[in-house]
Parts: sequence; C-alpha cells; structure tokens
Amino acid sequence: MPTIQLPDRLPLATLPTPLQPADRLRAALGGANCPRILIKRDDLTGLALGGNKARKLEFLIADALKQGANVVVTTGAVQSNHARMTAAAARAAGLDVVLILTADGSNPPVQGNLLLDRLFGATIYYIPPPADPLLATSDVEEAKVAEVLQELRSRGQRPYFIPVGGSSAIGVFGYVTGTLEMVEQLRSMGEPPTRLYYASGSRGTQAGLTLGAKIHAAPFAVYGVAVSGGESFKKERALRIANEAATIAGVTTRLTEDDLVTDQRYIGAGYGIATSECLEAIRLLASTEGILLDPVYTAKAMAGLIDHVRRGEVDAGTTVVFLHTGGVPALFAHAEVIAGVS
Repeated sequence: MPTIQLPDRLPLATLPTPLQPADRLRAALGGANCPRILIKRDDLTGLALGGNKARKLEFLIADALKQGANVVVTTGAVQSNHARMTAAAARAAGLDVVLILTADGSNPPVQGNLLLDRLFGATIYYIPPPADPLLATSDVEEAKVAEVLQELRSRGQRPYFIPVGGSSAIGVFGYVTGTLEMVEQLRSMGEPPTRLYYASGSRGTQAGLTLGAKIHAAPFAVYGVAVSGGESFKKERALRIANEAATIAGVTTRLTEDDLVTDQRYIGAGYGIATSECLEAIRLLASTEGILLDPVYTAKAMAGLIDHVRRGEVDAGTTVVFLHTGGVPALFAHAEVIAGVS
C-alpha cells in the first residue's frame, strides 16, 4: 500500500469501531439464501452520541485550529447529524460554533439533534428548506453563509467554514483512514466482502470511501444508497474533493465518474421523509440485532440492502458490509411516524 501524507488530525472519535456480524438479521432475510452481513459500527464513534462525521471532524477541526480560527460555521437540516457533531467537536476544541439550519418556520421543536445543538451552545440561524423536497441544500443557504461569515469577520472573529456534511478535501481523509481501518479488520477476520453499503447524502463519505478503497486495495465495491436528490452536482462534488484529497495525500490515485456508484431507488418522496421500506428496516434491525437506525440516512441505506437481498441482486454466497453512519438522535424527532411501525 502507498504511503499517504495526512493533514493534521485532532483525536475526537473512539476508534477503531467494531465490525460485527449480523447473523440474526441474516436469518430473518433467508439465512443461507442471504449473503453474510457485517455491520461497521460507526454509530459508536463516541462524539455527541456518535456517527460518521466524527472521522471527518478530526481533520476539519484540526485544520480550523491550524488556520487560527476561533469559530466554526456549518450548515444542514434542522435535524442534521453533521451540525450536532460539529457543534460538539468545536466545543471540545475550545471553539465557538454557528449553525445555519433549514427549518419550516423560525421556531422548530427543540428535540433530537436540535436539542443537542442547543446544549452545546451553538448560535443558530434558521432558513427556509429547499423548494424541491429531494434536495438538502439551496441558493438561500449559500447566501446566508456568506452573510454570516461577513458578519463574523466584521466583528473581528476568525471563522472557519465547513461545507454541508463535512464534504471537503480535508474531510475526505476521515474515510480514507476509515477505509484502511476496515480493510485491516476484514483481513484479520478472513472476510473478503463484495460490497460496502452506506447512506449517500452530501457525498463527502462517498469521496473518502471510494478514494480509500482504491488507495488501500479494498476487496469490496463501494455502493452508496442515495437519501436525497441532486445526483449530477453531488457526483461532481465527490469527484472534485476526492481528487483534491489525493493531491494533498501525495498519491497518484485518482477517481473517475465510473468509480462513484449511487443507487437512486430508495430516496422516496424526499430528503428526511421516511419511506415504508426504511421504517421496516428500523424495526427489523432493532428486533433482530438490537441496533438502531435513523429514518433519514441509515434506514434508507439498509432498506436498499434488504431489497437487493430479496431481489437476488447480491449473491447468497458472498459477504457484504453495511456502514452504520449513526444518526440515532433523529429517531426522537420522527417519533410519531416511527411509533406507527408494528
């Protein structure tokens, strides 16, 4: 494997996270007629109830400190896992934090991730959600970010902006290193899985996983399940930041569009809107493995995996990995919908 040059890193996550078999889930999906399923537990990274963003934030917050920032600014939906974990990471590093969140109205219910944002003492601005429910971002968001950054600078503060989902070249290193962790665990287990399933949103995770898989000669294909629309510009973003990260890392590896695979079939009515299939996935994993999924990200990805198994799109004689990217606090913001699951 090539030697890669890593940016500065601030320890924030509890690593390595477990990679564990989901044998009872497999039995519920057909036993020997279902591929072996392993779950990579990045919901257990520790920071602010865990999640995949902790890996990215180790590099992003370190970069903010290196640049002399004293306040971190980021964006997301009102129940954004990324915003919640960014607020915690900023506080752990002694930085202030400003969140620009999309919400219906200026007084959304203080529950789930938003409750934790408040506990971390984040300054919060609310903006209207995108007109297109399939999308998670809008031009309004971009304008508000520019306004907030200008206001902070005018007050003599030194802001560091983190794009939605931590999707930047520096953030990519979270899963370049996370992929190496998985590859080493799989090697020690003697497991060569054919696919790695994960929830694909802003595409920073996709960029890191796919670049990491190429650099570290992973045995699996990286297979994203989309949770929101905007495939064309999101693929472009993933390609750009992955290749920028490769340059920083000092490796010759580069991605092409063909390397980026994202299944669009499980988005449903839009971002953050639960589907019947994702609600089934929540119930099934909770009742078989005692593991919680969230209705925005991980449950849609698991719904994709389950559907692929039932359709025979993955061979029963193989092994697949499901990357659990966290998001449990969002369960409490969707209580009425989830309570209807029987």
